[in-house]
Amino acid sequence: MRRHVLLLIQTGIVAAATCVTGTALAQAPDAQSARTWIGREAEVEKFLESAAVVNLKDIGVGVTRPQRATLAPGGPVDAMAWKPIKPGRYSGHWESYKSEIAAYELDKFFGLGMIPPTVERRVNHELGAAVMWVAPTQSFKELGGVPGQKGVKAPPPALVGLWNQQIARAKMLDNLIGNTDPNLGNWLVDPAWNLILIDKTRAFTTTRNLYHPMTNVDPELWEKMAALDEPTLTGVVGTWLDRAAIRAILQRRDRMREVVDKLKR
Repeated sequence: MRRHVLLLIQTGIVAAATCVTGTALAQAPDAQSARTWIGREAEVEKFLESAAVVNLKDIGVGVTRPQRATLAPGGPVDAMAWKPIKPGRYSGHWESYKSEIAAYELDKFFGLGMIPPTVERRVNHELGAAVMWVAPTQSFKELGGVPGQKGVKAPPPALVGLWNQQIARAKMLDNLIGNTDPNLGNWLVDPAWNLILIDKTRAFTTTRNLYHPMTNVDPELWEKMAALDEPTLTGVVGTWLDRAAIRAILQRRDRMREVVDKLKR
């Protein structure tokens, strides 16, 4: 069973003046970014959909046993995580490969650049989610906790504000999609201090619960979330989610609004 961990991080107020678009976050000088898909989303998606799989290897973690697929050389990415998880219950939890794709489409809609490109494809006659393999990264679990907390490596001073903003945005996104598995192994950081989110197979159920306490809100992202309605969401994720799941997104958004309104007081 996966260990559920709420990210109880106090990051300070994320003011509107600090907001930048998700694709323009500052990085540590000369540090290697794992967000190589930014600005090349369509190219990467197309390659993930059609590239020949050279090798499949078990990752060794996760109850649904995802695999690392090495792809034919010459494309924009070298490998992908392969998740042929048919919608259903596994170890008592509802999971679906379609949730991975819906999460990426929402991330792209919001312009966050936190979830790697994810598409539907077939491998060995199985239908599933192909997720761009991001590297180099370390998970919060590998680091021993949330960066910046006591005893855990922190971002350089010049990037603390933008790191805090990424944390706030990630928690908002996880709450909106109802990710019931917010554990430290699914939050990654690269050498440039970009926050990258993976493994959303348990998201988009009809739960109304918020799995992260929100002490801070990114105003730019909240404005986009507040404007969501059913037709818009249907256009973005309707291929992957049914009406009940889409309406649950709006119900969680409304619960988030209650928190946001309290923070404004």
